[in-house]
Amino acid sequence: MSTSLKTSENNGVWLIFFMLGLGTLLPWSFFMTATMYFTSRLRDPTQISTDKPYDRSPTEASYNNVSPLCATVPVLIFTCLNSVLHHRIPQKFRIMGSLAVILVLFLITAIAVKIDMAAGPFFTLTMIKIVIINSFGAILQGSLFGMAGLLPAKYTTPIMSGQGLAGTFAAFSMICAIASGSALNDVAFGYFLTACVVIILAIMSYAILPKLEFYRYYNKRQSGNRLSDAVNRLDGKMTFMFGQICRNKRKIIWVLALSVCFAFTVTIGVYPAVTVDVKSTVANGGAWEMYFIPVCCFLLFNLSDWAGRSLTAVCTWPGKDSKLVPIFMVARVIFVPLFMLCNVQPRYNLPVVFPHDAWFIVFMLLFAFSSGYLASLCMCFGPKLVAPHEAETAGAIMAFFLSLGLALGASFSFLFRAIV
Repeated sequence: MSTSLKTSENNGVWLIFFMLGLGTLLPWSFFMTATMYFTSRLRDPTQISTDKPYDRSPTEASYNNVSPLCATVPVLIFTCLNSVLHHRIPQKFRIMGSLAVILVLFLITAIAVKIDMAAGPFFTLTMIKIVIINSFGAILQGSLFGMAGLLPAKYTTPIMSGQGLAGTFAAFSMICAIASGSALNDVAFGYFLTACVVIILAIMSYAILPKLEFYRYYNKRQSGNRLSDAVNRLDGKMTFMFGQICRNKRKIIWVLALSVCFAFTVTIGVYPAVTVDVKSTVANGGAWEMYFIPVCCFLLFNLSDWAGRSLTAVCTWPGKDSKLVPIFMVARVIFVPLFMLCNVQPRYNLPVVFPHDAWFIVFMLLFAFSSGYLASLCMCFGPKLVAPHEAETAGAIMAFFLSLGLALGASFSFLFRAIV
């Protein structure tokens, strides 16, 4: 492939992978950031009392724990299935079909904003939508990382960066919606329609990708190797695939896979289940109280996470063989007690050690940046530690362990929130 071709089209491929990465996490980011809308719909009017601001209904109180669990368990299951079956189902069908289903469900969510519904049925419907959206999101994510594994290592970075921007975009959209002063239902309607527009752009981006010769060059170059690799995986067993990846002393991929799993276990264990209940001690009933969680929890997390993911495009320290990566991952567990000792309300057991808003902001910046940077490093290094014809499978396996970390984190979030 000529140098001129490489320089003229690789930026286009980078932008398309960025857009597709944005599309993989945008659905969950929009559901998670719209906590105020969903909890308001789940509120029991008979339990509302100005004297007891934290007297929440069971469905309202459980939303921030149950919704991540309903999101991450399907991600784990369908990422596993995608790792086994991705060579049997055409890539175009997996990616375009997933995006289409997500688009339809977002349209349904926007329409549901205008429909009155009791708290119980609304809670059930919302959880069903979260399960379906994240199931197809897992197929999309696994397919995308597998596809990126066929290209040079830097093309995993735009996926991670796009995923980081998804949360930033969702948080910024919610802040703008609050600032508009519109009724909450009107805000939510426009908010979910915005998500529909972004998903449509992701569909258009993927439609353009096969037309770029830069992408076709790498895709064609790996076609023969992928065919022989598919023959080795026809039994469809995950254990066999893992064995193939780890042969010839390339077991370092297990370290990276477990590291990315642990990273997201810690991250989802406290975010948002614990962090979303932190209350400002500075606002004193002022306007800052309304913006505190959208800004300090969601926007700061996603901006810092995005910065961390994006930094791997220019810096990959420590290297892929360094023992510092798993050490740094394990060290992040310190953020669990730090957040639990912030001003989380209501609380039943632990004292408030870090009451001021500044403590929460500093913890959030470090917590999110370390998560984004270290996880992105692992996802970039994984497919490059194996033979070229195994790269697609390695990418899918890394995505599986990422999803495992999400599911474990969602499970631990019940414990962490109860301890507080």
